[in-house]
This record gives sequence, C-alpha cells and structure tokens, in this order.
Amino acid sequence: MDALDKLKLLSDASQYDLACACGTRGGPDHRVRGKDGGWLYPVSLPSGGYSIMLKTLISNVCGNDCGYCPFRAARDVPRCTISSDEMAKLFMEYQRKERLIGIFLSSGVVGSPDGTMDLLNGTAEILRRKYAYRGYIHLKVIPGASDAAIDQAVSLANAVSVNIEVPGEKHFSALSQKKDYLKDIIHPMQRIAELTGKGMKHSRVRQTTQFIVGAADENDAEIIKYTYGLYKKLNLNRVYFSSYQRGLGNETIPGERRGIIDSSDGFVREHRLYQVDFLFRQYGFRADDITFDENGRLFTDRDPKLVWVESHPEKFPVDVNKADENTLLRVPGIGPTTARRILKMRKSGSIISSSGNLPLKGKRLALAEKYLKY
Repeated sequence: MDALDKLKLLSDASQYDLACACGTRGGPDHRVRGKDGGWLYPVSLPSGGYSIMLKTLISNVCGNDCGYCPFRAARDVPRCTISSDEMAKLFMEYQRKERLIGIFLSSGVVGSPDGTMDLLNGTAEILRRKYAYRGYIHLKVIPGASDAAIDQAVSLANAVSVNIEVPGEKHFSALSQKKDYLKDIIHPMQRIAELTGKGMKHSRVRQTTQFIVGAADENDAEIIKYTYGLYKKLNLNRVYFSSYQRGLGNETIPGERRGIIDSSDGFVREHRLYQVDFLFRQYGFRADDITFDENGRLFTDRDPKLVWVESHPEKFPVDVNKADENTLLRVPGIGPTTARRILKMRKSGSIISSSGNLPLKGKRLALAEKYLKY
C-alpha cells in the first residue's frame, strides 16, 4: 500500500472515535470525503460557520482487547501504519489543497503506549518544526502513556483526549482485561488536567473525552454522574457520546447480549445524553437536576429540560421582567442567546407581551409563553 491507500483505510477507521465534531448526514456541520479519499470533519469557528480538518488514525494495528472496538487484536482486518514523516507530508499536501483548519490524530496501540505516542507526537513535532505549521492539532493520548509522553503531547497540541469509554472500573473490566481503568485512563486525564489548569503554561489546550454508550451495562444516571464530575473535577472542555454499533464488538459485550445496540432507541439515548451535556455546559444545570426513570434511564419521549420543568411546577410561571439569567434558562424555548437578549431589552423598558417584544418566534415562542408571565 502506498501512503494515500493507507490514509484511506486509516481515515475510515477513525470514524469510531468521536471525540471531535462528527456526523454523516450531510451539510456544513457533517463530515465529507476529501479529494484523495480521507474523511474531513467540521470545526465550528468562533466567528461563526465551519471549517474542516483531517481526521485519521496513524495506525489500526492494536494489541489491546477492547470488546467494543472493530480493530482489537483478535479481529482479522487489514492493518497498516503510516510513519510520522509520511503523515506530516500527507497532511501538508491536504492542507494546501483543501485549506484545512487542522488535524485530529488517533491510533491503535502499536507495540506499546509510548511507542504509539512517539508516532503521534512525532507527527505533531514535524508539523510544528519542519513545516512551521501553526494550525489546529488534536492528539489522542493512548491509554497507559507515560507522563513524559503526555507532557509532550500537551506541549504540541491545541487539544488532547483520552477516551473514558464507560463510567467506572466495574463496567470497564467487562470490556477489557488488558487495560487498567485507574492507571491507564483516569491517571492520564488527571495529568492533562494538571498541565492545562487555570494559570498553567498550557491552559489554552483543551481536553475532551468520549463514552461508548451501550457497550456495557451502564445506565444513563451513571454516565451523567461521571460526565458532571469530569467537568467539575478535571475541567474537561467537552464530553462526547457514541452509541455502540451492533456487530463491531462480539458476544462478550454486555450491551450486545441485551440486544439493544444499533436500534433507534440506542441513538435516541445518545441524543438525550447530548442534551443533558448541553444543559451542564450552557444552562447551569447540575447532576441532581436530571430526572431518570426507575431504571436510571433518561426519558426517551421528551427532552431532559422539559422533564425538569414538569417536575417543578412551583417554579412557574417565570416573570420575564424580573427573573435573572439562570431562571430564564429554565424556561422551555429559551436558550442562552435569548436569555441574554431579554436581559438587554429590559434595560430599555418592560417586556409587555409575548407577541410584542419578546425575542422569540414560532414554536419556541408558543412553548415559552406557557411558562412566562409579564
């Protein structure tokens, strides 16, 4: 295989790692094929709109046994590895053709965690020093990597990630017998948090992670508890959720045995988890604000914000002319932008009616006015 053939194979393999913006339905916020076959992924820009980045593995060779992974050691699939020099050169060629905003590099475990980190960090180092590349680099930190390898990744990248995979050691042990949850997953995340904390040299480097939803016997309550803890204790910038796809693992996967994988319910579950994540990051919700059914699952028939509202009728209606921002954010139909607009409008006078000067339209207006007073 030449370098481009390897890139096609490895870029396809990277679709199972969602610790960045991903999607396949089309449109500006979803991935597309590049001219040479690699997958290009969207990155939202602070100024609005999207640009794209190349996302790929540097190798799909792997010595680990993660039951949910289609590239675990026991699987008979085509394998290849691109050297750091090849990958850096390929990316720069892509960057000139496609005007990419950056690169997301991950990998299977080739030989050892630190040996694999040498490939990933080596690529980033070549891009930074040989090609004087100043754009976006996201590096996956391999579970079990040494502190020295993690330190180097953080010094070279704009973002780094370690996939937490499942909430807790108990569930993790059902998916892998080779990796140690606390040593190989949690410790690297803690190390990154130390290096990127407020006031530290690398405080601008982002840390993200990903849960594989449905591969283990975890429920939504466990995932959400861990998600909230990651934001509060380790200052993660983003948590992603990937619904396990049936057939990628094997019969040893607890979620596979339950027969719920790759169903519409599985993807609705993923969607609800993202809604809760957004409530944490943008709406000021806490873990104990989220309501579950008797099995610790989110309600699939309505979003978690509406479930909270229905559980707290004493909080409504909200006075649109007196409520603070946090209270306005609890109103269905009102998001962060609308809440800030309401506060700004109140400086110029009272908001007298929903049909007059309330900055909402259509369905969102009809929903919000059920819970407001003037």
